[in-house]
Amino acid sequence: MPIELSKEAKAQAITSIEKYFQENLDERIGNMAAASLLSFFLEEIGPSIYNKAVADVQERLQARVADLDIEVHEDEFGFWRKDNHRSKGR
Repeated sequence: MPIELSKEAKAQAITSIEKYFQENLDERIGNMAAASLLSFFLEEIGPSIYNKAVADVQERLQARVADLDIEVHEDEFGFWRKDNHRSKGR
């Protein structure tokens, strides 16, 4: 599944790459070169980041599902237990 960015996110990423090169490497990188570098990162490294994010979400969801039994558990067949408490008080 290819990772795609919205037009706005892609434009911001390209600007960020250009700024990074200028400020950290004292080099200018053109818009086309920055776009190409971004495409490379998305294709080559993006899936690793995406897969890690999916694994993190799965872990959190599994923890939530495990807690679900505790959160929404209801004791069964409790009518007579309540009634016994009432009759003892009479």
